[in-house]
Amino acid sequence: MTFTLDMLRESLGMFAFLAVELTVLFLLISYGVGVLQERIPPQKIQAILSSKNGKGYFVASLLGAITPFCSCSTIPFLKGLLRANAGFGTMMVFLFSSPLLNPIIIGLFAITFGIKVTIFYFIIAMGVSVIAGFLLEKLGFERFVKPEAYVEPAKTCGSGCGSKATVNKWKAIWDSTWNDFKQVAPYLFGGIALGALIYGFMPTEFVSSVANKDNPWAIPASAVIGIPLYIRAEAVIPLSAVLVEKGMALGAVMALIIGSAGASLTEVILLKSLFKNQLIAAFLFVILSMAIAAGFLYNILF
Repeated sequence: MTFTLDMLRESLGMFAFLAVELTVLFLLISYGVGVLQERIPPQKIQAILSSKNGKGYFVASLLGAITPFCSCSTIPFLKGLLRANAGFGTMMVFLFSSPLLNPIIIGLFAITFGIKVTIFYFIIAMGVSVIAGFLLEKLGFERFVKPEAYVEPAKTCGSGCGSKATVNKWKAIWDSTWNDFKQVAPYLFGGIALGALIYGFMPTEFVSSVANKDNPWAIPASAVIGIPLYIRAEAVIPLSAVLVEKGMALGAVMALIIGSAGASLTEVILLKSLFKNQLIAAFLFVILSMAIAAGFLYNILF
């Protein structure tokens, strides 16, 4: 294949368009979530999740849907839930749903793939998260949480203790939003750049031949590959949009997004400090099953 100046121009144009659009989207959604979190204290959230009624599972999934965490940044919040004695099942629902359903991912999905695909993804991710959390609790998997995970670390008081600095809370939310964006930016722009290169240079015939609807292994392979890659959804969604344009079946794209956003090797390493191997295996099984099921179901329904 011969590379041409037109291919480079197409790649640069796609990069510029996606970079501006997704940056604005990220900042707006993140700031909105910051305002929402300002009005819901953590103690109240933990009290709701500690309830033993069935509502706790759906509350946990909704909490996951409003927290802009990736698979790894979910872990510190998970530690807080453990130490607050939140319900095990609801805690697992949050662990599954938070990296898959945060507002940034939903916004990127809607603007990239449209409302119909976004609704399908949302229902699958939320439904499987709730069912998996409920079943893991009923099957007694709470016994595989390490005892030390419930222990609150000793607190120390530095020179700043007792001081009450007055700050503009709206500016503080913006500062937090901007810091989050700076952390995500390498993943976001890296994904956009990779997607733009694929858009301009990858032969359509290659993608369509290995990941089309006629290849029965495309979806399982995409799900398995997604987990060790640790591509954040902010990066994989722009990349996936380009793969779809090149002929990749959207079912395989769905599996890739769920696998990469829902779990990662880094997250597994972090979870080792909290969970025993049996619970980690169950966690990976749920994410992998969700990814494969979503891929095949999408191809069947659409």
